[in-house]
Amino acid sequence: MAKSASSTKAKSKTSKPVNPRAPKTPPPLSLTKDQELVAYREMLMIRRFEEKAGQLYGMGFIGGFCHLYIGQEAVVVGMQACLQDGDQVITAYRDHGHMLACGMDPKGVMAELTGREAGYSRGKGGSMHMFSKEKHFYGGHGIVGAQVSLGTGLAFNNKYQDNGNVSCTYFGDGASNQGQVYESFNMAKLWNLPVIFIIENNRYAMGTSVQRSSALTEFSRRGCSFNIPGIEVDGMDVRAVQAAGELAVKWCRSGKGPIILDMQTYRYRGHSMSDPAKYRTKDEVQRMRAENDPIERVKQRLTEKKWADEDNLKAIDKEVRAVVAEAAEFAQTTPEPAASELFTDILLPTTAEPAGV
Repeated sequence: MAKSASSTKAKSKTSKPVNPRAPKTPPPLSLTKDQELVAYREMLMIRRFEEKAGQLYGMGFIGGFCHLYIGQEAVVVGMQACLQDGDQVITAYRDHGHMLACGMDPKGVMAELTGREAGYSRGKGGSMHMFSKEKHFYGGHGIVGAQVSLGTGLAFNNKYQDNGNVSCTYFGDGASNQGQVYESFNMAKLWNLPVIFIIENNRYAMGTSVQRSSALTEFSRRGCSFNIPGIEVDGMDVRAVQAAGELAVKWCRSGKGPIILDMQTYRYRGHSMSDPAKYRTKDEVQRMRAENDPIERVKQRLTEKKWADEDNLKAIDKEVRAVVAEAAEFAQTTPEPAASELFTDILLPTTAEPAGV
């Protein structure tokens, strides 16, 4: 009997799995007393700084756009705890928290917000554009998703120099839909660059829920087409962030290439100071603050373990408030840039014609 057509067909090769083999999300770390206290103080510094920045904006001392980080503090504080000197950080315009976590001077950051000469960009960058080469902080970028390409470029340099450093490239759930993000993913995996793509998924982008704006809401899977693994992280728990950060840093330093961390977080304020945030209910925000606030979670652990009492925590808060108040005073009284600064740090067009024209 003749063999059927189906039996004579060559067996097809086994196809590769659709999703890259991602590591499992690690359990939250068990932090020591000192680690919990450091995390508490650093997150509280960001919270109090941002609250003061909001006040100064309302008083007219800060102009332009201003995007506050209140609610998302655990993400950057947990990640910074995993990095070594030389690792770079780059992010979008919700950037004050990243600057403070990198060790930048609160006075210099606040002075830049108020457009003063003592600011990190000499008063010309404002809220969205300031940098510190010394602290390996490469911005603050106002164009949505633009920093992802730049962060990938930092990782390319790290691999080219073989310096063992990692680029932490932050962006939001809204920026995740930008085309240059996927171009960066492709190159990052093609060359196995040491870059951690950190998606600060605060669920509303500029003002639209991810459920309405994204076909794929599991952002940890956004790199599947490029064979980039990703894991989902509780971005409201600094212990979970640090555990995922340590895994990601080790992944990159071992030469495995890029990895995505989908940080499930939440911002309490609007997208910017001009956003009334009417696209969500007050009950939703209050519930998140009551049940998942990253600072309160650390505070609860400290008191439950008797590592600190209310007086200890109030003393830390008092110290933090004093630092922020000093920064605010400095930012309101230090001089504005001279008019001549308008012509520095820019590329001026030349009137000379090219040779041979």
